[in-house]
Amino acid sequence: MLELLTGSGLAAAAGMNAYIPLLAVGVANRFLPQLMQLPEGWAWLSNEWVLGIVAVLLVVEVVADKIPAVDTVNDVLQTVVRPTAGGLVFGSSSTASTMAVTDPAAFFASNQWVPIVVGAVIALVVHGTKMAVRPIANVATGGTAAPVISTFEDVGAVGMTVLAIVMPVLVVVGILVLVAIVVAIVRRGRRGPGIPLDRADGAAA
Repeated sequence: MLELLTGSGLAAAAGMNAYIPLLAVGVANRFLPQLMQLPEGWAWLSNEWVLGIVAVLLVVEVVADKIPAVDTVNDVLQTVVRPTAGGLVFGSSSTASTMAVTDPAAFFASNQWVPIVVGAVIALVVHGTKMAVRPIANVATGGTAAPVISTFEDVGAVGMTVLAIVMPVLVVVGILVLVAIVVAIVRRGRRGPGIPLDRADGAAA
C-alpha cells in the first residue's frame, strides 16, 4: 500500500510540475540513499547528465509557467511531458526502497508496464485539471493570478514529492488539499473578474 501512495504522490506532483519529482527521485537516489534507493533498471534517473538536463528544464518550466498566455502554451506542450514524467516516477518508486517503504512492491514485478501506465494516468488527470483551472483564474484576475497560482503549484509539487518519499501515508491528505484549492479557484472564477466575494454571495441570495 505504501508503494502505491509513494507512486501516486510523485505522479500527482508530476502533473503539476514534471521536473520536480523527477529531480527529487534522482537526487535522493544519488545523494540520499537513506531516503530512496532505486532498483538497478531505474538508476539512470540519478545519472549526472540526466539530473543536469532535468534541472535546466525545471528552471525553464518555473519561469514560463508564471507568464500569462505563455503558461497556457506551456501547458499544451507539457501534455506529453507531465504524464510521461508521472509514469517514470511511479514506475521507479513502486519498486524502490524508501525510508517509509523497505519492501519493494512484489506484485508489480511481473507487469512492469502497469505502474508506468497508472502513473501516467494520475499525472494526466492532474495536468488536465491544471489546464482547465488556469484560464479560469487568469480571466477572473486579468492574468495577475498566473505567477501566484504557479508558485502554489510548485510548492504543492515539492510538498507532495516530500510526503511521497518520507511520509506516503499523508499523500491522501495532500491530494484532498489540492482538490479543495481547485474547487475554490473554480468558484472564484465563476463569480467573474473584479467581483468581491461578499457582493457575489449577496447577489446570489
